[in-house]
Amino acid sequence: MLAIIVGFWGLMGGSQMDTIPVDSSRVLTLNRVIITGNKVTKDQIISREIKLKPGDTIRLKNLPQELLWDKRKIYNLRLFHTVNMRVFELSNNRIDLLVEVTERWYTFPIPIFELSDRNFSEWWNVYNHDPSRTNYGINLTRYNFRGRYETVQLIAQFGFVQRYELSYRIPYIDKKQKQGMSFNFNYSEPKNMAFSTENLTSFTNPHILQYLRADHILKTTKGGAVTYFYRKNFFETHSFQIGYRSTTVSDTIVKLNPNYFGEGRNHLQYATISYSFNSEHRDVVQYPLRGYQISGYIQKTGLGFEGNTNLLELGLSYARHIALKRNFYLSNFTGGYWATPTSQPYALYAGMGYRRQYVRGFENFVVETPFFLLNKTTFKKRIFHKVWSLQGMPREQLKYFPLSIYLKTFSDWGYAENYPYYQNYVAPSDNAPHPLNTRFTNKLIGGIGFGFDFVTVYDFVVRTEYTFTNQNHTGFFLSLRKEF
Repeated sequence: MLAIIVGFWGLMGGSQMDTIPVDSSRVLTLNRVIITGNKVTKDQIISREIKLKPGDTIRLKNLPQELLWDKRKIYNLRLFHTVNMRVFELSNNRIDLLVEVTERWYTFPIPIFELSDRNFSEWWNVYNHDPSRTNYGINLTRYNFRGRYETVQLIAQFGFVQRYELSYRIPYIDKKQKQGMSFNFNYSEPKNMAFSTENLTSFTNPHILQYLRADHILKTTKGGAVTYFYRKNFFETHSFQIGYRSTTVSDTIVKLNPNYFGEGRNHLQYATISYSFNSEHRDVVQYPLRGYQISGYIQKTGLGFEGNTNLLELGLSYARHIALKRNFYLSNFTGGYWATPTSQPYALYAGMGYRRQYVRGFENFVVETPFFLLNKTTFKKRIFHKVWSLQGMPREQLKYFPLSIYLKTFSDWGYAENYPYYQNYVAPSDNAPHPLNTRFTNKLIGGIGFGFDFVTVYDFVVRTEYTFTNQNHTGFFLSLRKEF
């Protein structure tokens, strides 16, 4: 008699495996896969993540690990609260596989009330938690549309930044479920915007975004993108995107920063083409504890027919997560960025502080650069874990409330080169050189600290951290996203 049960609650409790070994060299044949609990999700969306197909054979000793990886892949769809697998032995070394899932809630008409700044710490520390620096509106998202893992999203946002966006993601457009596409259209009209990263009058706040608020529209942006992605196997995804953007700023912005679009221009339009690669081997993508990820991208901005915009960007990162004994975990992230040519208008500047890549302790700053290297390490222990089953809830999707708490310490280090425009800047006020944003560039910056991570329902993460930097900054920082 064979009994193998693999239960998976993702980041909330890791995995549980109970095996009764009976001649581990036996070769088993899968008879059928039975999927239950998916009232909305189509069977093929789940079976796509299962490596074993009816008629396949596998050795008994390899079966538990194979099923565990399949559970992780199904959970990482972010469609289910729980995923369980049971194996039932039939006669003549044949088995049935039972997949039991508990579906999440898929329709979210979420009111928008968010900070317009890059993160909570910047809003609280730099802009004195000004309530007017918020956005409000509606974000209507339908996940798992038609039960086919599709996503439809409509955003209507007002307040600090007015924005409208419509996107539609189709993960599978072919019978083999390896190819997909997505479409995005957006339009924005902010009356408040960052026009510079340096107060060009006082030179006292390098690496801090400078905002302007007005009664009239300061910038109008419209754009769109079409993405094709190819998922050859379970772990690797290739994406190709082509997009277009047209932006116009007011004369006020041009006066405050003539380099915003370069050469005193008030309009910039360009097309982009990009390729990205993601090799995802982590247990739970939203809060990984085991596995590794390799990702990279190359993007060309300006294709020659729409103006003189010319920018080539490369990015590459590697993350590793190791589960140690007694609920201890170690994780490390290494990433890099390179762009050429280095003479670009301010609107195309990038670097640390963007795309969620920064040294912890420097959340209040942006370190704009055409080249940076970044390394982040975290050592943590899970000190609390529990899953409450709320049987009195009217909806099955609301019955499970998990909570895990991690105590951690961390160390981040980064290096960034300064932009030539900042390095050679000559102030028009006195026609003298005043290099900008040099405090954190062309040198090693670092931050160490400790904190707590709280991980709960729908993979929601709250990070609390107290950090000490090698630039003599200390502070408490709060984040609502995973670290990497």
